[in-house]
Amino acid sequence: MKKYLSAIALAGALVLPSCSSQGLDYTRLLSAGVKATQAATISDEQVQAYVRQYVTSLDQQNKVLPASNKYSKRLANLTSGLTSVDGIPLNFKVYQTDQINAFACADGSVRVYSGIMDVMTDNELLGIIGHEIGHVAHKHSKKAFKEALLSSALRDGISSAGGTVAALTDSQLGDLAESMMSAKYSRKQEEDADNYAYSFLRQNGKNPWALAYAFEKMEKLEQQNGMQSTALTQLFSSHPDTRARINNIISRCKKDGIAQPSNK
Repeated sequence: MKKYLSAIALAGALVLPSCSSQGLDYTRLLSAGVKATQAATISDEQVQAYVRQYVTSLDQQNKVLPASNKYSKRLANLTSGLTSVDGIPLNFKVYQTDQINAFACADGSVRVYSGIMDVMTDNELLGIIGHEIGHVAHKHSKKAFKEALLSSALRDGISSAGGTVAALTDSQLGDLAESMMSAKYSRKQEEDADNYAYSFLRQNGKNPWALAYAFEKMEKLEQQNGMQSTALTQLFSSHPDTRARINNIISRCKKDGIAQPSNK
């Protein structure tokens, strides 16, 4: 999923506002002399800084529900104890929207749409979250974001002072959003994230059959919506071989001797 998320996963977005950044040498930002081939050498820290600008813009463009909201409370309960993945701090927020979506970005930002919370049980939702976090753990999210960054927002080159990243303009953020919307994970990346989610559920004391059930619901929603929903398409329909992925999870459950819940 994509952010994501999917991600990620990664979510579709409107044209995004620029984010402020302190201590920059603005006379050198977006210098025409520093081309994308040079920008390809940007460090992991710089990529993460750009991700944070992108996520900040997403949060500004969407209605983020407060911690007191019932959706936020439910998400907080589900993710209690999930603080980091591979040293990357995780943070969770809910976007209020009827769209079916969820994504995780390379900086550990996990965003869940209230629409998907309405159609998933707690364990199913946790399985989807685990899948999105899997893309972060396997560095898929970072790779996809960097590729989108270099092919869109930074295609004219960047420059900064003291290694601090440039502030992206509204236009660049909009280009980046479009690139992220068209990004797709490979078959192998999706398989890796599925397997991560399977283990993720087991490690958290949950029955991994829930992941297969979540995928089945998404498959049904695909058919009902005729692939017209941009968010749904981003989250799931671009993923290869939906039925094969469902069968893979079911096969793993059976192989591991995990009983199918009677209250499906």
